[in-house]
Amino acid sequence: MDFNLSKAHLDLQAKAKAFTEEVLFPHELECEQNDGISTTTHQHITQAVLDWGFNAPNHSKEDGGQGFSIFEQTLLNEQLGMATGAIWDALWYPSYPMRFASPEQKAEYLIPTCQGKRRDAYAITEADAGSDPSQCVTRADKVAGGWRINGEKWFVTIGDIADYILVHAHVDGDREKSAVFFVDKNLPGVEVKRTPLYTHHFAFKHPEFTFTDVIVGEDKMLGAVGDGYKMTKDWFVEARLGIAARCVGAAIRATDEANRFAAERMQFGQKIRDFQAIEFMLADMAVEIMAAKTMLYRLSWEIDQTSDRIRKHARAAALKLYCSEMVGRVCDRAVQILGGRGYMREQPVERLWRDTRVDRIWEGTSEIQRVIIAGQIKKRGLDMYTGW
Repeated sequence: MDFNLSKAHLDLQAKAKAFTEEVLFPHELECEQNDGISTTTHQHITQAVLDWGFNAPNHSKEDGGQGFSIFEQTLLNEQLGMATGAIWDALWYPSYPMRFASPEQKAEYLIPTCQGKRRDAYAITEADAGSDPSQCVTRADKVAGGWRINGEKWFVTIGDIADYILVHAHVDGDREKSAVFFVDKNLPGVEVKRTPLYTHHFAFKHPEFTFTDVIVGEDKMLGAVGDGYKMTKDWFVEARLGIAARCVGAAIRATDEANRFAAERMQFGQKIRDFQAIEFMLADMAVEIMAAKTMLYRLSWEIDQTSDRIRKHARAAALKLYCSEMVGRVCDRAVQILGGRGYMREQPVERLWRDTRVDRIWEGTSEIQRVIIAGQIKKRGLDMYTGW
């Protein structure tokens, strides 16, 4: 087997690295100091995304995207993950399930979103439903000419800049009738309940929304009644792969910063990297990244080769679990190596340490990933994970 990257992949990797360093890095401190980026900065990055050809990497060129494979998206996301403050979210990935949209829905929503003219947010979590979407109480009831939606959604990432929301709901309140609806934010009955503050200072917000007797047309359902949970799982797979790739990128940058500092910092007459306590930490960090990156690249390539939704979901869970926990360990060591400096917000390692804590929580906690993995082992045996 040849595991070397092709020239095209190496070129993409280099281009993504240059984009991250030249376009995103300069705005990191703005994001940290202002708990987000300004409209002007967002517009600047949006234009750069279009100029560099990174808009909608996950959708086809026919729909206005770049048509990147999963593996190509991984190469891009790995580099983007090196930026702090989730400024990488200014590069938009229209929700995966929209590829199943009707031609009319694509014209109204997907294509302009791929082109950077619109922005979507995906709303699943509720006060009493997160890891288990079947517990959602947001409901859609049939009315003349369409649907009436009532409910409340939490943690709607980029809900502050999105102009429409993909809402996971249950038709007639029946969890067996899950569905996803296009809901424009300017419709009567759509309101922001509050915008909580979080540990991180991300480029965009995660508001809570209420939907009170919101009326949408019959044409606003994505797919059919009963498809909602399946499409949401597809969304989770893509989201978890992106998280895993960005975790690897964040770990690499944190290790690079720690390694550079250890090579320059002098104590007791020698560079601190020459103390075994420090060099062992750096060694462990490098090995953890090597293992995670190997798993990331292998699974990303493999997922490109299969249409088996169950296999994709099962292995994406393992990847997200390992990479999100790995980056926590690596960033913690990076902070320790920098000492007091590592606890200063002006340092990338401190911001990465704080930013990546959420990766063990959102799009399915580490515990939920273990539930998925254990369930697959029971149903299909260890070969799902060990039979490579």
